[in-house]
Amino acid sequence: MATERPLTIALSKGRILKETLPLLQKAGIEMLEDPEKSRKLVFDTTREDVRIIILRATDVPPYVQYGAADIGVAGKDVLMEHGAAGIYEPLDLDIARCKLMVAGPVNAEPVTGRLRVATKFVNVARRYFAASGRQADVIKLYGAMELAPIVGLADRIVDVVDTGNTLRANGLEPTELIAYISSRLIVNRASMKTRHADIQRIIDVMDAAVQARKAEASA
Repeated sequence: MATERPLTIALSKGRILKETLPLLQKAGIEMLEDPEKSRKLVFDTTREDVRIIILRATDVPPYVQYGAADIGVAGKDVLMEHGAAGIYEPLDLDIARCKLMVAGPVNAEPVTGRLRVATKFVNVARRYFAASGRQADVIKLYGAMELAPIVGLADRIVDVVDTGNTLRANGLEPTELIAYISSRLIVNRASMKTRHADIQRIIDVMDAAVQARKAEASA
């Protein structure tokens, strides 16, 4: 009789990984190797029935959507851009918090006519400006958004903002808030049915850890 494959959790390196690992630890899930010191993409954990895969942040939702991963952690900005077909979003982990904003040159004059917007969040930007009745040409970039208004490629950018230091260093300022962002636990819909007990236990433990941290912060 074949053994059931390990439960697969998809994470991305950086801030999300660093802030998610303590929450998984509460569920008895710890990586056996340091992902920052390894070139591997698949990692065993202290639970034989759970493995962790490391992906680009933008790849986590499709891996979960199509069942290559049962569980993932992704920023709400990535989920807004990707869409949520085939994905449950049962828990806001309240980590990696930032804002998704429109930004432009400091004291910039209002733009008449069509607005040119540079961003990697193409779908979000199109929906946002359409909803506010503004015509916008959206230019997809993969990095260095702040450069676009400086060299005249775009009038505005749409990007995540944490401290705002990078914007200020490049003569830009945030002008409109699109959404408050935090990282969410996401689950494949089919996995939630076929492995409900295992997944629900992880959700419950992580939820308790999040609530405990909130309570401690507000005390």
